[in-house]
Amino acid sequence: MLELNLPVYKYRIEQRDGKLAIFDPIRKKFIVLTPEEWVRQHFLNYLNNHLNYPAPLTSVETGLKYNSRVKRSDIMIMDNDLKPLVLVECKAPSIAINEATVRQLATYNAVFRAKLLIVTNGMVTNAALSLTSSETFVPITQIPDFDSLKALI
Repeated sequence: MLELNLPVYKYRIEQRDGKLAIFDPIRKKFIVLTPEEWVRQHFLNYLNNHLNYPAPLTSVETGLKYNSRVKRSDIMIMDNDLKPLVLVECKAPSIAINEATVRQLATYNAVFRAKLLIVTNGMVTNAALSLTSSETFVPITQIPDFDSLKALI
């Protein structure tokens, strides 16, 4: 797999049903290893183990309904009151982070109303933060750790 612009960690990969699978510590099971899953697992590690976002408040592939269509967000982290705090959209490294990707994340956030939005392909990561109750997001250059984000909002 491709080396990403994210911290390296000790992942677990096994052969399952003739396919490579990576262990997801949030879902507590092995998931088929696709390029997008590779990015998702690295970003989960970054959030939980480097920025101290609590694993018990983290969910993966959370279902949502938007205009009668069922969608799934890649990563969502709740605050201590179990309200959406961070929403992350992961793409494979070969997928460009562009307006369509950001629009997809904004569509999901119309349902969740998280304060921090992140889109990543493992090579490029963009984030935006809303410090108000409005839907105005300001781009940020560094993702805050959990305690810093809680102090900001």
